[in-house]
Amino acid sequence: MHIPDGFLSPSVALPLWGVSVGISGYVLRRVSQDLTEQETPMIGVVAAGIFAAQMLNFPIAGGTSGHLMGTALATLLFGPWMAILIMTCVLITQTLVFQDGGLIALGANVFNMGIIGALVAHAIDQTFRSLFGDRRWARPVAAFLCGWAAIVMGALATGMELALSGLVPANVVVPAMGGIHALIGVVEGLITMSAVTFLTTVRGDLKIERKIAGRTPAWIAGLAIVLILTLLAPLASADPDGLERVAEDLGFIQAARPSAFSLLPDYTIPGLPNESLATILAGILGAIIVLALILILGLGQRSRARQAEKASGAKT
Repeated sequence: MHIPDGFLSPSVALPLWGVSVGISGYVLRRVSQDLTEQETPMIGVVAAGIFAAQMLNFPIAGGTSGHLMGTALATLLFGPWMAILIMTCVLITQTLVFQDGGLIALGANVFNMGIIGALVAHAIDQTFRSLFGDRRWARPVAAFLCGWAAIVMGALATGMELALSGLVPANVVVPAMGGIHALIGVVEGLITMSAVTFLTTVRGDLKIERKIAGRTPAWIAGLAIVLILTLLAPLASADPDGLERVAEDLGFIQAARPSAFSLLPDYTIPGLPNESLATILAGILGAIIVLALILILGLGQRSRARQAEKASGAKT
C-alpha cells in the first residue's frame, strides 16, 4: 500500500504532508511525557521488527501479495501515539533509503498506514474494552478486528486519494482497493491476534512493563526475531502487492514515477550480485536505521522533557 510518486496530484499529496507533519509533531510532544529510558530500546526493537516483517510479502488469491503492516500490533502494545511514531520512522526509512513509496507521497503513506491505522485500531480496542471488559474471548477478537480494520481503512483512504487525484473514478478504485485489502487484512488480523494471544498467555498483559523491557532476555528475543525476519526476506512473494495489482488492473500503473534520487532501491546493495544476500543485508541495515531513529527521537524527547520539568521546578 506504499503509494509511489506520480499517483497523487499535488493538491492531494501536499495537504496530507501538512497533516502528517502536524500530527507527528504532536505525537513527539505527547510521547515524551510518558516515555522512559527502559522502554525506549524495546520500542525500537519492535519498530525494527515491523520494518523487517514488511519485507515479507505473502501470496494472496489472484497473483497478488500482501505484507504485515504492523500498525495495529504496535497500537495494542504501546498505544496509538507511539504506534504513529513507530510507523513514521519505518515509512521514512523505507522511502529515503530504499525508495519504497514516493517522497511526495510520504505524507499520504504516513497518514494512511500510520495515523489512520493507529486511530482505528485504538478505537476498536477501546470499544471492546468498554463493552466486554476483560472477558477472555474479547481480547483476541478485538486484536483480529484491529489488524483487519487498520488495513482496510488505510486502503479505502488510499482509494479516495487516488480518486481525488483524478486517476480513476471513486466508485471503481475504492471498492477495488477495499476488496483486495479485505483479504490481506485477514492475514494481518490473524497475525495480530496470534501475537496478542501469545503475549497475554505468557505474561497476562500486553503492555511492555519497565522491568521486562530492560531485561537482557527480552532484548535477545526481540533482536533474534528481527534477524530471523530479515533472513526470510528473500523468500517473499514476487507478486505485485494490493495497490500495484489494482493499478495494473485499472490501467494507471504507468502513472508511477521513479524517485528523484536512488540509494538502495528495492532493497538491493549496488555491486553485490547475490540478490538474496543483498536483500538480507538491506533488511538488516534498514532495521538498524529504524532502531536508531527510535532511540534518537525517544531519548532526545525524554531529555528535553526532563529539562523542561527542571526549568518549571526552578521557577516555582
